[in-house]
Amino acid sequence: MPDIDIDFADRDKVLSLINHRIAKLENGKKHNTGIYVTEIPTNPLDNLATINYKEAEERGYFKIDFLNVGIYKDIENEDHLLRLMETEPIWSLLEHKEFVDQLFHLAGHDTICKKLKPTSIEELAAVLAIIRPAKRYLLNYSWADILKEVWIKPDNNDYYFKKAHAISYAMAVVVHMNFICEKLKDA
Repeated sequence: MPDIDIDFADRDKVLSLINHRIAKLENGKKHNTGIYVTEIPTNPLDNLATINYKEAEERGYFKIDFLNVGIYKDIENEDHLLRLMETEPIWSLLEHKEFVDQLFHLAGHDTICKKLKPTSIEELAAVLAIIRPAKRYLLNYSWADILKEVWIKPDNNDYYFKKAHAISYAMAVVVHMNFICEKLKDA
């Protein structure tokens, strides 16, 4: 079953507009981001699904993750977002701890950025994947070898990023990089 994540500046605003049910984790608690926009057995008191999301998937229910991504709160409009997406970032900024520590998904990982020196969306996506445990072993590989292996699903259950997620997050990081530079330029 596909895994769909949708990013919002404020997911609660969108959720207030649509009829949905809240996904349940295996431990019985509320899923942080997962919802169903179709019917699913639900407790009417708290709108929480009565079966966990893994069992629900096995039964054919489709969960969507609505994620809060705070970097979008300052985006003025679609044209602004497109401009930030289409602007080539200053990749060398990823070699500076002070800059990296401000970035969505990269804060605290400045040593990995400095070592790998990504210069494209694909390389940045690979960096995001290497931060995760399943692909950390690739840190000392060449870019050619990294790109051959980074998107292969691991045999173990270690946490990893699928390519589609990593590319999307890399694009969000580029938006964030360009937004920070835009604000510095305007200051």
